[in-house]
Amino acid sequence: MNIRIVNRSHHPLPAYATAQAAGMDLRAFLQEPVTLQPMQRKLIPTGLYMALPEGYEAQVRPRSGLALKHGITVLNAPGTIDADYRGEVGVLLVNLSQEPFTINDGDRVAQLVIAATVTASWMQQDSLDPTSRGEGGFGHTGMQG
Repeated sequence: MNIRIVNRSHHPLPAYATAQAAGMDLRAFLQEPVTLQPMQRKLIPTGLYMALPEGYEAQVRPRSGLALKHGITVLNAPGTIDADYRGEVGVLLVNLSQEPFTINDGDRVAQLVIAATVTASWMQQDSLDPTSRGEGGFGHTGMQG
């Protein structure tokens, strides 16, 4: 799939690191380093603008290494970039660790996954078909009956 993209940063375009990778790394586009204090959140610019085809979205997801090693994650994971959005791609990072974390220009801060979407139409009903699960919700499969 070809996606039109404008790159106003001086970094390479996002690319797949391996042949079967689902995500591409997004890099910070910063004029100066940004330090996230513990529990602080900040929108990190990428300098990228894209035009996704109708029926697709881009999902902004955390990088597992940043999450494990430093407690840095994407706050609204996955963040959704809609097909009709034309603004700059930003990454909403949060520092869940006990230590400050500095982000430098060019640092890989998130992953970008392109995914197909479905447009749903609601069919209002008075009741739903029964299932073996029924109304069992949060944690119900771990309970002993």
